[in-house]
Amino acid sequence: MKKLIVSCFVMGLALNANAQNYWKKNAGKTAKVILTSSKTNEKMVDKGTVKFEKFGQPKETDACIFVDPDFKYQKLIGIGGAITDASAETLAKMPKNKQKEIMEAYFGKNGLGYTVVRTNMNSCDFSSDSYTYVAENDTSLKSFNVAHDEKYKIPMIKEAQKMIGKDFTFYFSPWSPPAWMKSNKSMLKGGRLENQYYQPWADYYVKFIKEYEKRGINVWGMTIQNEPMATQTWESCIYSAEEEGEFLKNNLGPTLWKNGYKDKKVMIWDHNRDLIYQRATTTLSDPETSKYASGIGYHWYETWNNKTQLFDNLLETQRAFPDKFLAFTEGCKEQFDMSRINEVSLGELYGRNMINDFNKGTALWTDWNVLLDETGGPNHVGNFCFAPIIADTKTGEVHYTYEYYYVGHVSKYIKPNAQRIGSSSNRAALTSTTFMNENGQLVTVIMNDTDNDIETNLWIEGMSAKLSAPSHSIQTVIL
Repeated sequence: MKKLIVSCFVMGLALNANAQNYWKKNAGKTAKVILTSSKTNEKMVDKGTVKFEKFGQPKETDACIFVDPDFKYQKLIGIGGAITDASAETLAKMPKNKQKEIMEAYFGKNGLGYTVVRTNMNSCDFSSDSYTYVAENDTSLKSFNVAHDEKYKIPMIKEAQKMIGKDFTFYFSPWSPPAWMKSNKSMLKGGRLENQYYQPWADYYVKFIKEYEKRGINVWGMTIQNEPMATQTWESCIYSAEEEGEFLKNNLGPTLWKNGYKDKKVMIWDHNRDLIYQRATTTLSDPETSKYASGIGYHWYETWNNKTQLFDNLLETQRAFPDKFLAFTEGCKEQFDMSRINEVSLGELYGRNMINDFNKGTALWTDWNVLLDETGGPNHVGNFCFAPIIADTKTGEVHYTYEYYYVGHVSKYIKPNAQRIGSSSNRAALTSTTFMNENGQLVTVIMNDTDNDIETNLWIEGMSAKLSAPSHSIQTVIL
């Protein structure tokens, strides 16, 4: 048995007997391979099995993915996407059979295995207009009413909940308080929550939770503010790290607990990886603030269009706060262009981010809109984007982008409560991660986003299976 010193980043056990026994039981057996390859236009195709055989010390010339079931890290909360106003409105415009197809594609037993749903509290850019749930200057919130959401959003969320079942994990995020609560008197273009409205705004979250739960939608958690450092042309609101901490400590946290919602998961930050460490170490430096926070949310927009995203910032943050989970709460490819929906680069953007995020400690991963229309909307400020599924509301056609398949290589096979285990690659061209499902099943995802085919070995404690990693491909190996 190997002996290693494991850093505080390790969330589980070293030298796990069950994992060792599982591997010994399956040594010499076969693993199933699922492949998506732009080279051959195969999408999540069952490629049969590969056999594990004895393989001692690899040479430097052997391309390998090394997996060690002895070492365990974070557990997966779940993977999913956002049901926004835009997603729900687009779904409603499609023929009934196509609506069913789209919902099954994400949440059905043969779909991608999504268990997580995020939504917007009040309007966001992916709404057809700006709206809130209260009347002007109603600090008592007596007029609070979510009737707006009952037309499109709530029915779609409830259908997803029904299809997901017990693993349904639902959270929400505000883009802006009502205009009258803000310094700029607008829901758009930044502004700050004025001090006298900190408590009414905290009460607003509780009202939202109560109204959704009254409709049978169990709320798992929330983020405090979507992108609190971005002054956008759409709904936005600015908080410094200190301001966010004060609001959580003095208003939101105590209000949730007082109303019996101590179990709801509150996530701070909910913005990009670039400032995540500074925000976490500043906001959570006060124990009286930290006790109300369960997780730290983030997006990918800081440098999404190159391959040098700031993944190490996640690792540093996880090391600093091992008692908080990391949550990827939003990401998409911006600047929608219908002519590009079949490009594999869309999928590789997702694969690269998901694999690296998980390898740095992320426990929850949520895509942005699950569905958009042929314009990349609807969006009331013209911020049109891609989604894994694009529905043409004019023709009734459903388009599955490579985003859909690349996410599926992770979400379909790695289940909630799976635990990430030790793995590494000896080739920069091969990006991979491995999880162990609760039943002991090992799931390894391997991506090759280069122009070259690579022959590699999946090496596990002296046994190896030979794999082909075609150029611009992703594959899932299930043992």
